[in-house]
Formats: sequence, structure tokens, C-alpha cells
Amino acid sequence: MKDISSSSKNARTCLYPRKRPSPHGISKSRGQKDSPPPYTSRSNARKSPQNSKAEQLARKQREAKISALRREGIYLEEEYREEIRRYMHEMEQYTMCSAQSMDQQPEIRWHMRPCLVDFLVEIHFTFRLRPETLYLTLNIIDRYVSRRIVYVKHYQLVGCAALWIAAKFEDAKDRVPSVQDLVQICRDTYDESAFIQMEQHVLSTIQWSLGHPTAEAWLRLICCGAIPEEQRVQDITRFLMEITLFYREFVFYTPSAIALASLTLARYLCGRPRQFFEETDECLEVVELLDTRLSKHVNDLSETLVKKYSYAFYSKASTFVVQYYLQGGRFVRQPLVSLPMTPIRSKSSRSSVTTPTSASTCGSDYSDYMPMTPTSPIAPSLPSDDYASSFRIDSDKENYPANATFEPAINKQHIDCTPEQYLPYDFVAYGRPALHNYNMSSPAVA
Repeated sequence: MKDISSSSKNARTCLYPRKRPSPHGISKSRGQKDSPPPYTSRSNARKSPQNSKAEQLARKQREAKISALRREGIYLEEEYREEIRRYMHEMEQYTMCSAQSMDQQPEIRWHMRPCLVDFLVEIHFTFRLRPETLYLTLNIIDRYVSRRIVYVKHYQLVGCAALWIAAKFEDAKDRVPSVQDLVQICRDTYDESAFIQMEQHVLSTIQWSLGHPTAEAWLRLICCGAIPEEQRVQDITRFLMEITLFYREFVFYTPSAIALASLTLARYLCGRPRQFFEETDECLEVVELLDTRLSKHVNDLSETLVKKYSYAFYSKASTFVVQYYLQGGRFVRQPLVSLPMTPIRSKSSRSSVTTPTSASTCGSDYSDYMPMTPTSPIAPSLPSDDYASSFRIDSDKENYPANATFEPAINKQHIDCTPEQYLPYDFVAYGRPALHNYNMSSPAVA
């Protein structure tokens, strides 16, 4: 036993020498007990009380902001913010439509677009789909119409198929409408095989490219910045952004410009300070178009959209905006104040301040042919009855209580009498003329 222990002891002495160099350059005597080296951690470093309190407050605010965003399903890391922004700019240019190609449609006219968008807003609101779904739906429709000939009898079919695709891409599985729901919404105008066939044709036409950065995505990215936006300002911004879906003059602009312009106008309407360093020439152009549209045609806005945003759930955004423009309010474009600069010796040169310009907004050039849309196995008829959906959706505690009834507002000057209720669930319970007959009988206005 002694030999074994002595051999193991000698082995230990060979592997681990008795005297090890100290990491701090202080030699220890043999009789001194080993004590842990006096490492200094960062937490023990001396800091001034003011700096420590400021850092703790900033860290707590950042953690609270990130947790609030994650509760809403938004995951955004600060270190990847600029890379995300650059990628979104690239994708929005890649997924832009061509308004010039849409002008060449033989039967589709721009005065038919508000009716289709109004119909899609109802369906989108009824199924409580995400806001991104509505913008992606219109982007899919515009890109498809830019490349294929669409007849009036298939216009609603294309819209429902695009909404179906966007819901599958953006929303949860339990919220996506089924084929039977789409057939019932369209009053049996198309059969189930027509929706499936149109879905395949739309996806092949847009080359399965669904990663479109919508205006809602840009708004959330802007609101996640260092300066938080009030919920009322965000609701008014969403109302203004959905107005741009109805008209042709906004098709030429990118979603980033539309989101920034709507937020700029919403800040102005609410009396909030403007962020001049964010505004671009393209953004101010969209603001002028929105302000002109609302000042001249505020009574011509979609009744469905105005009623949707007149509830307290959306801070009564439409009520505030409509009343503001009915009272004669307008957006005033304030000139930029020139900053003091170092004087230059040359008298001929003058200093000027210009706003940064954004990327070009021209749509992609579609050069392929435009074959007609596939016809359904059963030719759709043109019924004269009204659209009405008899289905009802279960209440959802996540969004709003389903204990209110919907009555469409006719006179926008008396929208302030809306009761303090959250959103209804039977949003499409009222009838209106069939979409095909309505498109053919509508006045040809831009």
C-alpha cells in the first residue's frame, strides 16, 4: 500500500509542480495557504451614482419596450435593425406593381377598384385577420393584374383568391377562411374548384414571391424606434394608410413612403411635433395627395372603412379625421429652417439645405404576354341579389367582445354619435348590390 501511494504521490508531483507562478506576479511561500486570486469583476468597478442610475433606467426602459413588442408578436433585435431595413427596401422594389400595365386592361377600370377594396375590407375585418394581410392582398392583386388580362366577371374571384393566399401566409391557421366560406361570401357565384384553380394561377404568375414588406410592417418598424408613438397616432396612421388602397395615385409609391407619409400627416393632425429628419420628398408628395383627397372628397370615403375606424377600439380615428377636414382643416407644409453654416469666401456660392431623396418608385417592367385568366368549370352568373353572409364567427377575447351590432353609417357628419362599443363581429351582415353589376353601373371616375 505504501508503494502505491508513494507512486501516485510522485505522479502527482510530476504533473502538478509544487510552486506555481501567481497570475498577479506575487510569489507565495510554502507555508502560506492558497487563497483565490483577487479578480476584479465589472460589477465591482467604481461608477458614479448618476451614471449607474441612468444606465439602469435606460436598461429597464429597453427591456420593457422589448417585452411589450413581444407580447404583440413582434421580435426585433436592435443589432439587425439596419440590415432589416435594407432588405425591406430591396424587397419592396422587387414586389412593386406596374400601374401602366394595369391601365391596359380591356375591361377592368380604376373606378371598379374602390368597390373591390371595400368588399375585401369587410371580409378581412370579419375574419379578424392581421393588418398585413389586407396590404399583401392588394399587392398580390395588383401584381397579378399587371401581368394577366382579367375580365370583370373574374375580378372578385381574383380578389378572394389573393385574400386566401395572404391569409395563409400571414395569419394563424384557425383564422384562414375556408373554401366554403369564400363560396358563401360570393353568394355561390363561383364554385370551389374555381377558387383552387385561381389560387394556383395567381401563385404561378407572381412566381411564389410573397415576402412583400407592407405599409403595416414599415409602420411597426418606425414605431419601434427610440421615440415611441402614441396609440392614437398609430390608429390614425392605419386609417390613412388604408385610404391609399382605394385610389390609383397611390399605386406608384412604395409602402415605406406611404407609411411614413401617413405617420407624418397623423402627427400633424394630432398636434405632435414633426420629425423633419425622417421626411423625404417622396413622403411629402404622398402627404400632399392624401391631404388633397381628404379635403376635396372626404364625403366620398368608403362607408365600410369609416365605420371600421369609428369605434373606440381604433381611438375613433375616422371620426377625428373626417371632422377635421369637414371643418376646413388642411396640412401646412412648413419650410425647412436653414442651419447656421461656416461662411465661405466665395460670394457666388450659396448654402442651401435639401431633403434627402429616396429610391426610385417606378414599378418593375413586365414584358411578358398577358393571357386571359382561367375560366371556372361552371361559368359564373351575374346575380342581382345582394351580398350577405349569414355565417357568424365565435367571439374572440383577444381582439374585442362580440356583443355589438353593426349599422353602416350614412352621414359622416354625425359619426360622433357612435356608442362607446368595441368592434362588432357581424360586420358584413348588411346587403348591397352585387359586385359585377355595381362595377358596370358605377360612374367612371378616377
